Amino acid sequence: MIDKEKFVGFEKHEYAPIIRKKTAQLLTQLLHEKKPQKVLEIGTFLGCSASLILQECPNCFLKTVEKDVQNVADAKQNLENLGFGGRFEVVCCDAIEFLERENSEQYDFIFLDGPKGQYYKYYPLLKAMLKSGGVLMADDIMYYGLVKSNEKIIHKHRSIVNNLRKFLQIITTDAEMETAVYDFEDGVSVSIKK
Repeated sequence: MIDKEKFVGFEKHEYAPIIRKKTAQLLTQLLHEKKPQKVLEIGTFLGCSASLILQECPNCFLKTVEKDVQNVADAKQNLENLGFGGRFEVVCCDAIEFLERENSEQYDFIFLDGPKGQYYKYYPLLKAMLKSGGVLMADDIMYYGLVKSNEKIIHKHRSIVNNLRKFLQIITTDAEMETAVYDFEDGVSVSIKK
């Protein structure tokens, strides 16, 4: 795994949403199995998971979407510094706008790690962009364990938790997808399009 603390921009963030160890291992395993040629990532941050994808799939092209302008600049710099030039595009855009605009594109693998409360809105667009046999991997679906909690959710987290529950309901009941939900770290789902 690439040392995230060497990434440009890492020092600017009090809290850095970086891919966790077991999630990175699962992502690596899936990439080795599927050997995708064309990968989409929603939520770039500084490019940590993007660098992992590019490292594990030397023959793939990655398009990654991030709406924070500074993060886009830092991610581009990090991916260039790691020698991945020419194999990626960092798109500075709100994810829903990107997905609605680029909906004719087709991908072998999609890594979803953007705004958690929007996953259910992204899902039909992502599914349409996924090739048959392609993988949709969504990170942080348990939202600090609150999604599976029976406790009353405080107001500031309620809509995200409810939207993630809606997302999980949709992906686990979609007959066109085969979905597994992993309960480690902050939760991951892996859906394969039939």
